[in-house]
Amino acid sequence: MESRRITVGDRAWTVRVDGPESRHTVLLLPDAGDPVDVYDQVAARLHTSDLRTIAVESIEGLDPAGVHAILDQLGIPYTHVAARGAGATVAWQTCSGPFGRFISLVVADRGHPASPAADGTVADPGCRPLELPVTVLVTKRLPRTVADGSGRFVYGEFRVVQVDVDNVATEADHEMATEIVLRTSLW
Repeated sequence: MESRRITVGDRAWTVRVDGPESRHTVLLLPDAGDPVDVYDQVAARLHTSDLRTIAVESIEGLDPAGVHAILDQLGIPYTHVAARGAGATVAWQTCSGPFGRFISLVVADRGHPASPAADGTVADPGCRPLELPVTVLVTKRLPRTVADGSGRFVYGEFRVVQVDVDNVATEADHEMATEIVLRTSLW
């Protein structure tokens, strides 16, 4: 796995790039505090499906502009996005708006930021709807009702998949990889 340091202004992120040269790239965003290798098992499965992966090691300080800057510096014009936890919040925000640079989104542990959470709070009422296919993985950390409520902010095909684990990237890597592969296939 090639490790690259991406610097944008006074901020920097380390990304791990691996997999075959392919038409399809998957950007993987971790939860806050996840170890740098949290997506290694998922990435290995994606590589066997002819997908290239870019795994951000830490989302500390990462925002939508930072995601775009990382992709620009790596020369990635279009990508699929998969994320969990706090990384999923960044992913929702980054992919919101009209269809463009992002092809699909697979998220775990977080609903759309403009949709009420289990306690009724709304994290980001200004987060726009998405115009791309989205899969939400319902885990022990995300109630089904929150995931279902996110559907009204998705103007593309929307799926909800139940996975009874705490950390989908390490406990159900096969499920997460399968959902990502389904989103990258155009059939």
